[in-house]
Amino acid sequence: MSSSKVSLLPALCFLIILTTYINSTESASCCMRYAKRPLRCKQLLGYTIQNITGSCDIHAIIFHLPGRYVCADPSKGWTQRGMKCLDERRRMAEKVLEGKSMTTDLQTKA
Repeated sequence: MSSSKVSLLPALCFLIILTTYINSTESASCCMRYAKRPLRCKQLLGYTIQNITGSCDIHAIIFHLPGRYVCADPSKGWTQRGMKCLDERRRMAEKVLEGKSMTTDLQTKA
């Protein structure tokens, strides 16, 4: 009986440490400060909007670049331009996909 208690204690400690680590990594995904340099549109892959929550202290736009993320101030002009560029690029891609879908539908009906 005592040996099962001894083996249960390390498992319990491990779970507590693991839970603490997982909870602490949540704040690591938050922007804490903004980048100073503007980014070119062709570098950008996408973006995420960060709102203020319990662990995130600032509003930010998180730009997705190859291999990294960059935090930007949503009130800056270059940030707005980057978001607009990505939104337009996404709309164009959707139109292209929509056009291909229509072409496929017409071909199957013929």
